[in-house]
Amino acid sequence: MIGGVVLLVSIIAFTSQDLGAFLNLPGLGIVLGGTLAATLMSYPLNEVLRVFKVFWLVLRNEHYFYRDDLNEIVEVSRLWFSGELAAADDRIEAIRNPFLRAGVQLVIDGTPLEDIDDFLQWRMVQLRRRENAEAQVFRSMALYAPAFGMLGTLVGLINMLLATQTDDFVTIAANLGVALITTFYGLILANLIFRPIAIKLERRTEERMILMNMVRQGVTLMRKGRSPAHIRETLRAFMAQHKDDLRAAAPLPAEDGEAATTEPEGRRDA
Repeated sequence: MIGGVVLLVSIIAFTSQDLGAFLNLPGLGIVLGGTLAATLMSYPLNEVLRVFKVFWLVLRNEHYFYRDDLNEIVEVSRLWFSGELAAADDRIEAIRNPFLRAGVQLVIDGTPLEDIDDFLQWRMVQLRRRENAEAQVFRSMALYAPAFGMLGTLVGLINMLLATQTDDFVTIAANLGVALITTFYGLILANLIFRPIAIKLERRTEERMILMNMVRQGVTLMRKGRSPAHIRETLRAFMAQHKDDLRAAAPLPAEDGEAATTEPEGRRDA
């Protein structure tokens, strides 16, 4: 995003005699104010406020601990398979992924497989619905911004036509600037900010769904009484296939040396 803005500003600076001509506060106010007003009318206030918090997620490279979660499933299943229930309970407390922790706890408690699967699927559906709603807010803003850019263009043209009666060229030029710059702002905000954010949030949701599906598969195998080795190899094959399906260019995390300094917010929300 920063690179796109820098590239755009650089092109404008090299092709324009006055870079300040592209800064028009009334035009920017029309586009931003109109877009925000339409968004608040379209969605509940709490949803709009939540997406502004989500906005910061797109500014960082979020890590997903596939290998860590796989190892945690295998370790807990090993303890449970060998009958070390007390050690398995202690190991559950150390699991960082709340979705995985809930699923394994249900297995330890002896919950029927069908009930476990229903619960995990319900959690996945709820997460997908919430995050798709967040992405949809940004998609709506991407539609509103160019529309209010055109509105600003009409306002500027109307005022310019009225100013032609007085031959005040300063006023005419100012209104013409508003007319042209608002469409420019609307296109930039829609295609450089709002729509890319929506796409990235949707991709983030798909990544999280893959991780949650892996966890669900591991919990199911554990409840069926499969051996830790069987669970490990099955989940490795599961992850390899689904990573290829989603994004063939992205390799699986390395066996060794994989580390992350912080836990992503997405894991806590799962």
